[in-house]
Formats: sequence, structure tokens, C-alpha cells
Amino acid sequence: MTTLDADRCACGCTDAPCFVDALRQLGRQRFDELGWPTRRDESWRYTDVSPIANTQWREPGDALPADVYPADVARFAIPDLDAVTLVFVDGVFRPELSDDASDLGAGVTCTLLPEAVRERASWLDGRIGTLTSETDDAFTAMSNARAGELGVVLHANAGARAAKPVRVLSIASDPTPVAAHPRHVIIAGKGAGVTFIEHSVCLADDAVSFTNAVTEVFADDGAKVEHYFLEQDSERAFNVSTLAIRQGASSDVHSHTILLGGRLVRNNVMPTLIGEDAHCLINGLYVGQGRQHLDNAMRVRHAAPNCRSRQHYKGIMNDRSRGVFTGRIIVDPVAQQTDAIQSNRNMLLSDDARINARPQLEIYADDVRCTHGCTTGRVDDELVFYFRSRGIPENVSRAMLIYAFAAEGFERMSLKPVRRLLAAEMIAKLPGAQGLSIELD
Repeated sequence: MTTLDADRCACGCTDAPCFVDALRQLGRQRFDELGWPTRRDESWRYTDVSPIANTQWREPGDALPADVYPADVARFAIPDLDAVTLVFVDGVFRPELSDDASDLGAGVTCTLLPEAVRERASWLDGRIGTLTSETDDAFTAMSNARAGELGVVLHANAGARAAKPVRVLSIASDPTPVAAHPRHVIIAGKGAGVTFIEHSVCLADDAVSFTNAVTEVFADDGAKVEHYFLEQDSERAFNVSTLAIRQGASSDVHSHTILLGGRLVRNNVMPTLIGEDAHCLINGLYVGQGRQHLDNAMRVRHAAPNCRSRQHYKGIMNDRSRGVFTGRIIVDPVAQQTDAIQSNRNMLLSDDARINARPQLEIYADDVRCTHGCTTGRVDDELVFYFRSRGIPENVSRAMLIYAFAAEGFERMSLKPVRRLLAAEMIAKLPGAQGLSIELD
């Protein structure tokens, strides 16, 4: 495709635009300053990343393409979901396994990030990196240093509505360590609406991968964006994801995160509400077993009046797994009439499972309604006894209660096929739940 003058960098660059080069340089410089995080860093207090830092990772594409076929991709389909699926295998885009992304409706375009850097620079100028350049996180700095190499751009003009969701399916297949740094950019113009799904899976249980994904969401005034992150990696995988959001006036952004796999997973969600009457929902569930380590860090910043935010995260930890939740709400002085609620509830299924939770409020305005709460407990023995007194076996009784605890988060998701998939995954994970029959509205 010929690069149009209107889509060139403002300075006329014909290679990587100067703003992308500047972001890469800033990322390299910042990572050199920060180094790998340690547990002395407050935001990584409960998470040891040395297994990532001490592994020799190869680049995507250094080896021959993996033998992955349409039947393999079909294994990870979300039943009954009509979506455009773009497939990446070990960090390499596979067009022969992907759908045609040209049928998303008038005014909605989905393209690979390297193509957008070359041919749609005007979309990215003033967008890409603006939510991550001032970072104290080494993984985000690392992503900035690789900006433009891998990822997807979803762009909706003002008033446009995507005809179907876009799903990015990332498949890990290689037992040798592979690192990928995808960056996705979602731009929803004034009054536009899009749905974006990141789905991370493994083709084999011995697949070793490190995914360091950054997604930047720009929701202009009145836009509606729904983002899903479904993480089902192997238990030898490392996954660090960052969702950075900028919301205009009266915009509505929903973030849904489900963490089911991975050896070490870090999930960052960072919305900034800069326009009046914006609304943000952060909804998540993390389910750990074995020695999995699942770390969630939320930071919601209210930077305009009359905005609402809701955080609802639940954790279910079994065996020797460990869950971490850090929730932070910041209310700027200008953000009067803020309405913010943060809730973190956790369930421990074994004596060796652990949860570390840190709910935090920073309020600099005086006319606000902000609440936060955190609970950690076990399955209620009295309810188990109640079910058993009605002839239900103990293991089934416990499975029903655990499922009910988790299912509340599914109900906040608008995509019924995703809700059904997650319900089936939960039933498969819970001992004694295989006989349950779940009907979702």
C-alpha cells in the first residue's frame, strides 16, 4: 500500500515515524534506569520476577514457524461468538490462520501495528505511548522500547460501531523460551463503540513463553469500549499485561479480566477519567492452583468531576498458589462529585494458599463518595451442611458454592459466549463440579 501524505509523520519520515523512534529511545533509557523490579520495589513487594530476568529468551521468528493448523486454532474458539480473530503463534502473526478484518462495518478499521506505523501514522501520533511514556514500571518501559514491532490497532471513527468484536488469539507452542512484546492500540472516536478481546492460550503444557503486553485505550467523548483479557497460559508461562485507558466525557469503558493459567502473571489496569461524567468498570477473577502466582494491580485516577468507577475483583486460590491484589483510587482536587467503589473478595481452598490484598484510597477532593473493602475467607461450612442436609454430596456442595462465588463476575460481561466459556472452564477446574448444569441468561 502506498503511504498517503496525510498519514505520514508530521516531520515527513518515511521509515518509522519520529514519535515512535522517540518512544523506543525513551523506553530503552527508562529500562536502563529502572532495571528489573525486585521485591524491594513497593509495587512488586509480593512478586519475585527473577525467573523472568534469569531466563534466556529468544525473539519471535528466530526459529521456523510452528506447525499450527486450523484445527488447533479451533480448539480455542469461543463457541457461538461471531468475532474477527487474528492469530499470533509464538509472537508471530499467522495470516493463514486469521480472519479477514475488513468486515467490521463503516468507519471501523483493524490493522497490524507495523502496518499502521508505516501507513496510518496520523492515527498513532499523539496516541501511542502517551499513556505509558511516564512510567515507573520496568516491563512497560521494555514494551516502549519495542513499540511498533508487534500488535494490533483497532480504530473507530466518530459515531462508528464495530459490527463484531475483534479477538487477538495468542498461542504459545514452543517448549523453548520465547518472549513477545505485543502492543495494541484501541482508538474509539466520539460516540464510537468497539469490543476487543485478548485471549492467551497454550498449544502444549510444556510451552514456555513470556508475554509482555501493553494495550492503550483511547475512548473519546461518549465512546463505549469493552475489553476482555482471558489468560489460559500453560503453568510454565509468564505473562505481564498492562491496560492503560484514557476516557473522555461521558465515555463508558468496561474491563473484564480472567486469569486461569500461568506460572507468574501480573495484570495491571490503569484507567484515567479525564472527561466529566465518564464511567469505568474493572471486573476480574483470578483462580490459582499448584504454585501459580497471580498478581493484580489496579490504579484508577479520577481527573474530572462527576465520574464513576467500579472495581470488582475476586480470587480463588488452591494448593500452594498465591494471589495478590493492589487496588488504588486517586481522586484529583478537581474531581468533585466522584463516585468510586472498590471491592476485593477472596476464597482460600487450602491451608497453604495465600492472598495479599492492599486496598488504597488517595482523595484530594472534599465532595466525593469513595469506598473500599477486602475480605478473605473459606467456603462457608454452615452452607455446606445446609446443602448436605438436602442430600447433596459434600464435594458437590462445595463446588456449587465456589462456582456461585465466581459467577457474579461473569454476569457483568455483555458477551454471553464468553460467559458460557468461563462457566465451563470453572466447572472443569472444580472438584465435584463436573455434574453441574449451568444455564446463563
